[in-house]
Amino acid sequence: MHRTPPNPAGPHRHPRRARRAGGPLDFDWDLGPGRGRPGPRGPRRGRKGGDVRAAALLLLDEAPAHGYHLIQQIAARSEGAWSPSPGSIYPVLQQLEDEGFIDFERVDGRKTATLTDAGKAYVEEHRETLGEPWDPEQLRRGGDAESGALITSVKTLNAATRQVMTVGSLAQQAKAAEIVNEARRQLYGLLADDDA
Repeated sequence: MHRTPPNPAGPHRHPRRARRAGGPLDFDWDLGPGRGRPGPRGPRRGRKGGDVRAAALLLLDEAPAHGYHLIQQIAARSEGAWSPSPGSIYPVLQQLEDEGFIDFERVDGRKTATLTDAGKAYVEEHRETLGEPWDPEQLRRGGDAESGALITSVKTLNAATRQVMTVGSLAQQAKAAEIVNEARRQLYGLLADDDA
């Protein structure tokens, strides 16, 4: 009877390879038990809140701000119904910078975000869609869009990864693999932290 040899990486490691022909871009995706469920406890939902990306864009359209100030503004406008964590705000700001919608500068020692012309044009064009993400009534009805922000971040990461695979040098592809694998390890670290 044919037996599949044991996986030397362990019973729950399911490596997937994303490799350009002849290149070293080899991602070690450890999906954990159940192929994609985050650990034995299953998926954990994030804290309920509004659309972090929309809130950041709308507030920055009014005035430049740093991350902590954005958190305070969202908490105030939602009448305390929503206070996003720094772990929600700062990745979104980084994503907006990657999209060319904001620039950062140091103001009174703080890294402050300002909308670029492209960011202002985006807000103006999509103002109706962006809505009012801190609306207390909508939040109390149980809107949970922080997971949507994570999905958007994953999509932009995938796009950047494909770009490196397509036009990056061998050294750049190898470095990209290290970055993605480290991100994976940190994500599982979040699941191991009960206070997160």
